[in-house]
Amino acid sequence: MSEIKLIVGLGNPGKEYAATRHNAGFWWVDELTRSHNVSFKADSKFHGLVARATLHGHELHLLKPQTFMNISGRAVGAVAQFYKIEPAQILVVHDELDLPPGSAKLKLGGGHGGHNGLKDIIAHLGTKDFWRLRVGIGHPGERNEVSNYVLNAPRKEEQVLIDEAMQRAQEVAPLIIEGKLEAAMLKLHSAV
Repeated sequence: MSEIKLIVGLGNPGKEYAATRHNAGFWWVDELTRSHNVSFKADSKFHGLVARATLHGHELHLLKPQTFMNISGRAVGAVAQFYKIEPAQILVVHDELDLPPGSAKLKLGGGHGGHNGLKDIIAHLGTKDFWRLRVGIGHPGERNEVSNYVLNAPRKEEQVLIDEAMQRAQEVAPLIIEGKLEAAMLKLHSAV
């Protein structure tokens, strides 16, 4: 099994988006870097904020695209191409409408489920076969309300649940980074 060489947190740049549900990927990657004293720096050739770190004995790259969600693939594609990182060595952390707040799931491949960030990454990588850490944010119930929903902050009780799921996902980060994704999945998915 290949180890993870690139962790991408999805979100939208700018203060006005910082607390919105769509930025769940940024939140998780920020927490990972904060707990390891790693800091991001802007790099225009990668269209994002990047960091290089040795976490749990493994060297990897971290990325927060600054392109806005819908064109996240441009940044992911640039980093993957430059460092010759295979899709199966990439973990994309993103908000997931199909999971309730308080849930976090890990999976390899699959569709984009209408998530424009994933859609663009699939287009740029030319494959769906990369890892995803899906952070549940719940669904507004109506399809036409999705865009407004993801661009707003979670309600207080939802935020508590999301934070708990993020924390459980942080606890399996060492397993993810070491490439023990099956073990990470088992641990994360059996946590209540």
